[in-house]
Amino acid sequence: LVFVLVVILPKKHKKKKERKSLQEEDVAEIQHAEEFLIKPESKVAQLDTSQWPLLLKNFDKLNVRTTHYTPLPCGSNPLKREIGDYIRTGFINLDKPSNPSSHEVVAWIRRILRVEKTGHSGTLDPKVTGCLIVCIERATRLVKSQQSAGKEYVGIVRLHNAIEGGTQLSRALETLTGALFQRPPLIAAVKRQLRVRTIYESKMIEYDPERRLGIFWVSCEAGTYIRTLCVHLGLLLGVGGQMQELRRVRSGVMKLILNICQPLMEPYMLHILGKTISKVLSSVQGSFPVLLIKLWNIKID
Repeated sequence: LVFVLVVILPKKHKKKKERKSLQEEDVAEIQHAEEFLIKPESKVAQLDTSQWPLLLKNFDKLNVRTTHYTPLPCGSNPLKREIGDYIRTGFINLDKPSNPSSHEVVAWIRRILRVEKTGHSGTLDPKVTGCLIVCIERATRLVKSQQSAGKEYVGIVRLHNAIEGGTQLSRALETLTGALFQRPPLIAAVKRQLRVRTIYESKMIEYDPERRLGIFWVSCEAGTYIRTLCVHLGLLLGVGGQMQELRRVRSGVMKLILNICQPLMEPYMLHILGKTISKVLSSVQGSFPVLLIKLWNIKID
């Protein structure tokens, strides 16, 4: 007699394929297909007030509210919002390139999106690159709140003469922390009056003794001139210094890594319609409540 043993193993590879297919599925299509909202109900919650104390008698009848509600005719689900609403009440976290001024960049966005009102979160010099928040239409009311918010920069300082090492430069940078007197540089577009600006934190990243270049990071108050800070660094070291390059990595609550805007001219001028343009705009544009997270003390997980 010959016994044949047949063992049926579970097909694990199919589950892996199913998981891969779910991961490869477009998230935007799921968001547009389903409704992520609480639907209205006509049920009324039942309360048993027999065990309540005497002082709370008829307390449940003071303000009777049910779970039923009528959806408002105005407004829409953020995931199904029209393209025009995205543009009228949104902002763009733009990575400003070198050479054009902040006003030129804002004018380009105004012409590309065909809107009337735009505003930015703080002027950057033409040679400075980095985070520039551009508010559109109704979101321009929040420009003042973003202009006064804190900023973070990564810059390169060039020393005119050699020093002993990077430790000396790091100590000088730590010395220039806190409330400092600053006078705007000559190329600034504001009146050159002595003012006080606060530097919250600063640290040295790298120093090249051969080329006398130092890379540093600064978290400071709005209106702080990093160019003036580099000059003060050179004076404190006794060798002189100047700013070589500067990049803003944070403006208010928006960082440079998050929601970086890709070139917006191409998808808009190609007149992409429907879900395609909504995907493009949702990837580069944010809604205005995001700018108020720090003001409202709201934490989003």
